[in-house]
Amino acid sequence: MAEVTAKDVQELRKATGAGILDARRALVENAGDFDAAVRWLREQGLAGASKRQDRERAEGAVSVVVTGGGRLGAVVALECETDFVAKSADFVRLVDTLAEGLATDGEEALKAASAEVEELQITLKENIAVGRHERFEAGEGALLESYLHVQNGRGVNGVLIEVAGASAEVAHDIAVHIAFARPEYLRREDVPADVIAQERATVEAIARNEGKPESQLDKIVEGRMNGFFRERVLLEQPFAKDEKKTVAQVLGSGEIRRFAQVVTGA
Repeated sequence: MAEVTAKDVQELRKATGAGILDARRALVENAGDFDAAVRWLREQGLAGASKRQDRERAEGAVSVVVTGGGRLGAVVALECETDFVAKSADFVRLVDTLAEGLATDGEEALKAASAEVEELQITLKENIAVGRHERFEAGEGALLESYLHVQNGRGVNGVLIEVAGASAEVAHDIAVHIAFARPEYLRREDVPADVIAQERATVEAIARNEGKPESQLDKIVEGRMNGFFRERVLLEQPFAKDEKKTVAQVLGSGEIRRFAQVVTGA
């Protein structure tokens, strides 16, 4: 039997869109005969995978992990096309494996799992890929907490947060808040200057069109800008469990160092 080289496998994959493992197997099964391997892949329904790459991945599953004695954390989305695939056991199992690997070993773990992702893509016949992901390593005096909202048997909204000077319970409650309030920024200073300028110009134009008196314009614009920040800035949002307090007030002397939120379909 002719030796199957990496170049042979690559050429077969390029010609058929098959996965790396299936391309190698096709060549082995057909003694290195390229044309026979192409026919074999077609007969097995394994050719044409590359055509799936352009299909929209609007569904998926999210997994979030805190490990290493609470020092390491990761949140990962695995994306696919349909809800049916997203809640399948193999799909959910893989996204959990990806999160564990990312938390423990970093980005190299995701690269090492690329063959598994590709194999699942072939098996389930959908465009499947790793989506947004974040990894945290807790700094000195900080702790990591997380929250995962589960729907139809798989995670759909995962939050990872690093907090210093506050209890794990408070950190977890804020993670739950983030999941449902979906802040875009941690603090007001994090909002880009151009975003603020554009919003300020918009609310000023709205106030003028409403016929507000010129003498009151600055006060009205400032009030509406504060509302803009309350919607988007975590520390200024009314806390989900007690809207009479802001997240900053609930946190007290503690500090949120960073947070990450990953949502399916976002």
